[in-house]
Amino acid sequence: MTDAQTAAERIAELRSEIEHHNYRYYVLDEPNVPDAEYDRLFRELRALEEEHPQLVTPESPTQRVGGEALTVFGTVKHEVPMLSLGNAFEEQDLVDFARRVREGLDLPAGDLFGDGGKVEYSCEPKLDGLAVSLLYENGQLVRGATRGDGTTGEDITANVRTIRNIPLKLHGTGWPPVLEVRGEIFMSKAGFEKLNARQAELGGKTFANPRNAAAGSLRQLDSKITASRPLELCSYGVGRSDGELPKTHYDLLQALKKWGLPISRELKKANDIQACLDYYRDIGARRDELPYEIDGVVFKVNDIGQQRELGFRAREPRWAIAHKFPAREEVTELLDVEFQVGRTGAITPVARLQPVQVAGVTVSNATLHNMDEVARLGVMIGDTVIVRRAGDVIPQILGVIADRRPSDAREVHVPERCPVCGSDVERTQLIKRSKGRETVSEGSIYRCVGRLACQAQLKQAIIHFVSRRAMDIDGLGDKIVEQLVDRELVRSPADLYTLTYEQVFDLEGFADLSTKNLLASIDNSRKPTLARFVYALGIPEVGEETAKLLARSLGNLERISRALPEVLTYLPDVGNEVAYEIHRFFSDEHNQTVIRQLLERGVALQDEGGVHPEYAASTTLAGFLGKLDIPYVAVTGAKNLAERFKSLDALIEADWLDLSAMKGVNERAKRAVREFFEDPDRSAKSRAIEAQLREFGMHWESERKKVEGLPLTGQTWVLTGTLEAMSRDVAKERLEALGAKVAGSVSAKTNCVVAGPGAGSKLAKASELGVKVLDENAFIAALDAMS
Repeated sequence: MTDAQTAAERIAELRSEIEHHNYRYYVLDEPNVPDAEYDRLFRELRALEEEHPQLVTPESPTQRVGGEALTVFGTVKHEVPMLSLGNAFEEQDLVDFARRVREGLDLPAGDLFGDGGKVEYSCEPKLDGLAVSLLYENGQLVRGATRGDGTTGEDITANVRTIRNIPLKLHGTGWPPVLEVRGEIFMSKAGFEKLNARQAELGGKTFANPRNAAAGSLRQLDSKITASRPLELCSYGVGRSDGELPKTHYDLLQALKKWGLPISRELKKANDIQACLDYYRDIGARRDELPYEIDGVVFKVNDIGQQRELGFRAREPRWAIAHKFPAREEVTELLDVEFQVGRTGAITPVARLQPVQVAGVTVSNATLHNMDEVARLGVMIGDTVIVRRAGDVIPQILGVIADRRPSDAREVHVPERCPVCGSDVERTQLIKRSKGRETVSEGSIYRCVGRLACQAQLKQAIIHFVSRRAMDIDGLGDKIVEQLVDRELVRSPADLYTLTYEQVFDLEGFADLSTKNLLASIDNSRKPTLARFVYALGIPEVGEETAKLLARSLGNLERISRALPEVLTYLPDVGNEVAYEIHRFFSDEHNQTVIRQLLERGVALQDEGGVHPEYAASTTLAGFLGKLDIPYVAVTGAKNLAERFKSLDALIEADWLDLSAMKGVNERAKRAVREFFEDPDRSAKSRAIEAQLREFGMHWESERKKVEGLPLTGQTWVLTGTLEAMSRDVAKERLEALGAKVAGSVSAKTNCVVAGPGAGSKLAKASELGVKVLDENAFIAALDAMS
């Protein structure tokens, strides 16, 4: 077989596979390989065709764009083809592009005495969405279409009219009588998360990523569905135009913005290719801060006259290129699934992968979350899987390429015994409490029952206990904790406070100074705030913010540890499940022993006090009755019962005549009240909850205390950039102590943004919304003035 024959066969295979992926991507909106895999296939095909030009055919994927339009929509013929862009994957690819541009414009290349002919470029992020064409006639939106195959698209006019940031009529004046705007329909990260949460709640289909969500939402036959989805447009150019337009791409986009069409906030000009590379690096560094997904940067020759001079290749313009970021999704083989044991005993499946480069990092492990996720993905050992890595997020498996499943693929099974300590593994139960009843169902988590007798749980519990936001014991890294546990010097967090010089000095890697430093760090941790201590205990479902809430609201450890679940639910953002987790933790005899030992060994909480005045006499009898979840007793019924009987005791002791004579409560609810309180356990529990509310000063008959407002109560602040005089953690604590909420994103409700060096998109958003901005010096001065 000749080389040409071999090449022809491979070219045929590649064309068939690429067309298959095009169909799934453009027509079905169900891609089953990541972009990086598609790009590899396309580059291989193009390289083979360049080596064997006699094998190039008009129907090759390299000669056209995408796939055919769906027949369920009307078709639209693009008068000016919607072409795709060539790609640059390395810096040299971009340098070569700049060289081709100069050569195409017949500009000097430069030498020792000068830079040659420079070309100005426009720069903007490459959004990961769906390309569309919007046709305006006399300023009115008359048609919307998808790109389709680049020549023929689908008529989606009814759907694009529902997208809120697309103007139905152009603003201002000066627009051409006919103007075809091109842009990307996308979904923000926040919008995508909300959509998936809503879909899951309704039992609907969830989406793998924002691009799929945007494409699926835009191509609905029912435009009401599209209207309910958080879609946005970002304009990036113009196709057909009957009239005069600006002479540069940058000015053209500014004109579109003036006419009411959204453009990228990151749009910039670059005076040479080096400035383009600087822009690429800057956007790459800020990629995870952007509110939308991008997969690269688009560079275009800015001068539209030069664009016309450069012209087009078969499927792409010569004057533009997409500089792609390293792929965040890759294809690799699932070699095995192992199970790790976490701090709370959760048994978590971890995928062991054939090592693969993802986003510039070699990935050999990925999380599978839990067995429900394994079932959802349908993953088996031996499968070819799609793995994704974004920023610092742990790599995860997105899906399986079922077509590549081998015949010897094996199912994933949870171990019956803990892989670390050999204890039994049990599946958790979910208890739903409503209207006085408990419904039990199987949870998605499996747990080792060995608790701190399991070394894995003990190590993770101590690593959490000593972490910076918990007890902040500097010098106790993971490896040192492992040594302490393996040598049985530490069997609980309390044992850290009994370590001797000799025990630490004998550890691997320790000398005299490092031993003294570690012991000093342990000693310095003996005076934590109540919030830090509660967080350090590692209570399931209790993060840093909930720990702060418990400390601020209930005031001391004794009240937190004794609080009944129903009392805890009076605190904001503490629901039933979290309340029961807190109560269960402090009711556990082993946990009680560890806490007692910590206090006996010198841990002294620094800021304990009374119940916060906000919660003094914060309850009502009607609200209390509502929390008891008596069947058929709604808000109005609870209010009427409270007004009639005035106290819990009177209601419990009421006979049927008392109940039947009252108005405002239906007969079914009256019987439910009687049956509820005739149960001695329920009436005793109700009295116990009331007694604790009275003891904590939260009872409706307790003395109401005056709430002294803090200077920043009700305000939302955002920290961005690098703070040099204090850490972000300290700045956050200072703000919270003054009553402020510290958020992670800027919105119209933000009161102030503190911006240090390196502040990026959050500062830009604040400026756009007119939010007050302080630099670090002004921030410190403001803190001092309020303290």
